[in-house]
Amino acid sequence: MSGAMLDPLSLRDGDDRVRVVCGVPQGQPGSGKAITTTAHFQLRRQDRRIELRHWLRPEELDNDLAGLLDDELFRPGWLTGNDVFERVLTGVVRSAMSDPLRAWHTFYANTLAKIRHATADGGAPGSVIADMIPVYDRALQLTPPGRVLDLASCFGFFPLLLADRGDTSVIASDVVPGSMRLLAAIADTLDVPIETLPCDATSVPLPNRSVDTVTVLHLLEHLDQADGTRVVTEAVRLAANWVVIAVPFEDVPDPTYGHIRTFDVATLTEIGRWTGRPFTVTEHHGGWLVIDMA
Repeated sequence: MSGAMLDPLSLRDGDDRVRVVCGVPQGQPGSGKAITTTAHFQLRRQDRRIELRHWLRPEELDNDLAGLLDDELFRPGWLTGNDVFERVLTGVVRSAMSDPLRAWHTFYANTLAKIRHATADGGAPGSVIADMIPVYDRALQLTPPGRVLDLASCFGFFPLLLADRGDTSVIASDVVPGSMRLLAAIADTLDVPIETLPCDATSVPLPNRSVDTVTVLHLLEHLDQADGTRVVTEAVRLAANWVVIAVPFEDVPDPTYGHIRTFDVATLTEIGRWTGRPFTVTEHHGGWLVIDMA
């Protein structure tokens, strides 16, 4: 989530760019110019402000909402841009229930339940959650017990899964303070011990070799080459034992999710070589670079 996202725990229904409300339209139409109505959303525009109405039930709140928004509003071209995407997603979740924290707790609980259920029965591809499960599984396998720093945690599903193992001390970090406030509040409601650290992944306020492992999952595709190099440099500085990096393999960057760069095996191999450390590059639902710092 970008720094411009709506405050996830605010009671307001929007800002000067995006307003989101929950409830099936009744009686008089909403204000502004009608744009489209889909299976789950009604989109209108008033001047420069987007007004979105949805009728999602609490049991439908989970991270597959990202795919729903993409399928119904962004890929058809009704809405564009990662900033708008994040504002809309945040607005939909927090508007779905009268208490924003309760809504986010429901969002997290439903997402984690889907992850655990799909992990247990094999799951099926085709959703945002299902597509990330192999990434989470692989990252959990590659991350030994100990003290772990996760860079650019966003919602923090992976740090929650990692901390839930019981053998790992986890620091989740993200450049968006609101994301870390939300994750800290949710971790408390779930009784999962996690430290949160608001910071830029290119400049982390921790000492050299202060954690055993640094994980960098699906971050580098959001950054240009210069900032990506800074992130890897920081990860190498901070990790005493391992750096675990995962990226998607895409033909073109997906702009809806804020991707601006693509990777392949050769690119990851080049990054591994310039670190000057032993490393391995593998493919598993994307690419993996594991750097041996010990």
